Amino acid sequence: MEAHRRPLMDRTLPLLTEGYAWLPNRMRDSTDSVVRTRLLGKPALAVRGPEAVRFFYDEGHVHRQGAVPAPVLDTLFGQGAVHTLDGEAHRVRKELFLPLLDPGRVAGLTEHVTAAWDEAVRSWSERPRVVLFDEAGVVLTRGVCRWAGLPAEAVDVEPLARDLIAMVDGFATPGPRHLRARRARARQEARTARLIADVRSGAVAAPADSVLDRVARHRDAPDGPLDAGTAAVELLNVLRPTVAVSWFVAFAAHALHRRPAHRERLRSGDGAFATAFAHEVRRFYPFAPFLGGRTVTELTWHGASVPAGGILLLDVYGQNHDEKLWGDPYVFRPERFLHRPPDPDELIPQGGGDAATGHRCPGERITVGLLESLAVRLARLEYTVPEQDLRIPLRRIPTRPRSGFAVTGVRGP
Repeated sequence: MEAHRRPLMDRTLPLLTEGYAWLPNRMRDSTDSVVRTRLLGKPALAVRGPEAVRFFYDEGHVHRQGAVPAPVLDTLFGQGAVHTLDGEAHRVRKELFLPLLDPGRVAGLTEHVTAAWDEAVRSWSERPRVVLFDEAGVVLTRGVCRWAGLPAEAVDVEPLARDLIAMVDGFATPGPRHLRARRARARQEARTARLIADVRSGAVAAPADSVLDRVARHRDAPDGPLDAGTAAVELLNVLRPTVAVSWFVAFAAHALHRRPAHRERLRSGDGAFATAFAHEVRRFYPFAPFLGGRTVTELTWHGASVPAGGILLLDVYGQNHDEKLWGDPYVFRPERFLHRPPDPDELIPQGGGDAATGHRCPGERITVGLLESLAVRLARLEYTVPEQDLRIPLRRIPTRPRSGFAVTGVRGP
């Protein structure tokens, strides 16, 4: 029997125990950056590299419908979300999100978030201890809700921040974190659906062309307006990824603590370095371990094959730490992005391909813009880092510094 036809062992349990190292461990002995395995009972093919990114995002190869496991839909994305659509349905739904890529809109969101950060800093100086991960979640929630046009009376910021963080924190793990994520999503979908219904009835006024207004009015031609539940899912798919920048804020604080020399350059207002720093935080620190899609037909990559209805995986963490691409992948070095912008098929912390036409996260530009500005503000803060557990466990998905990065004696610039 040919090697690529041999029965495969299911590797779902090792994924739960190895975390981010699961695919890189299997790629280590591969000369072609391809691995055949079995995941969730299905045959799977894992690939890595810029050419593999283009292969993965070819719609003739992979569909998202039916590919995202129910536990992920019920926590991270929501049932019926844009992430589950293909072809024309995906393009029509994505028209709801593409205006968010406009530089003016990104700048507007950044202004709201940085204003919320500056407000929060004034209170941090009065507190004996501040956990940056938690506080970033509140800041980002307050800023994105104002930007999206949500009425202040409809938003209880701190509980909403906890729920949005929980949705991300529990999507990839069984147990209590996953149950918290499910409860958080159910709670916020119900509240957000009521808000959408109130906007449509005229009981609540949404600012013209705000995110809230756009979601309430969006039509999935020829199906008409989104039902209130799906509209709630998509509004949360604007709020949740923005608040997920909390992970990168904690990682930025970790990077500045380990490599304080970068602080002065950020403080100076060097915009190019702030952008490079943001890219390097996203490359160096782990967030998404891999991406997956359902194979439309039998696919072959570098001699390895997977049948139709199987799974094609893109090794995100492994590619962002591939020595062939980065030379010194386990060295935090923002300078690698100073002299050339990142190749979109090389740096893929939020997916690959084209955000305007494909499945790359349309919020990537927002993430970079927010992280640039918040990293500068973080560098300009004065604080003490007390003794704490700053380890970043690779078995935990998504991971972060164990302590959330606590600081004391905060003093604003």
